[in-house]
Amino acid sequence: MSELEFRLEVLTLPVADVDRAKRFYTERAGFTLDVDYQPNSGFRVVQLTPPGSAASIQLGTGLTDAAPGSARAGYLVVADIEAAHGELAGRGVPVGSLRHKKSADWQGDFAPGADPDRRDYASFFDFADPDGNTWTVQERGSSSSSRTFPLITQGVYARSTSSRPTHRPS
Repeated sequence: MSELEFRLEVLTLPVADVDRAKRFYTERAGFTLDVDYQPNSGFRVVQLTPPGSAASIQLGTGLTDAAPGSARAGYLVVADIEAAHGELAGRGVPVGSLRHKKSADWQGDFAPGADPDRRDYASFFDFADPDGNTWTVQERGSSSSSRTFPLITQGVYARSTSSRPTHRPS
């Protein structure tokens, strides 16, 4: 195996209206604006980072030829699925219902609500941005086995006093 590290830093989301998407991600989803750079009318890059994340998203003009809204099922991981669901809903994000894996030996079936045992990787909800790019929010870190690892329990919407890395657009 190689000793090289490959870190995911930025995902590009195709959007139709850059300003509308920027407002959604900053005002509704709570992402931090890192960069808004437009050297000419044919190129603009807006980079945003979810709270607590080491990876960011980019949207803009001249970045991708993918159809607006075609990004599917990006995952955001949180330590408390119910708190994240409530926060996004309270910020005006149209969130889907909470659901969880129905059984420990998951067969692709879901039951409503958060997992009663709060197992890692078992609870989910979805939302979409105004263009239709979709996100799945998944809980990891609620179980006591994960609480001993601070980087795991620092979920997307967890409040933290640590500084977030600054990314440069790719």
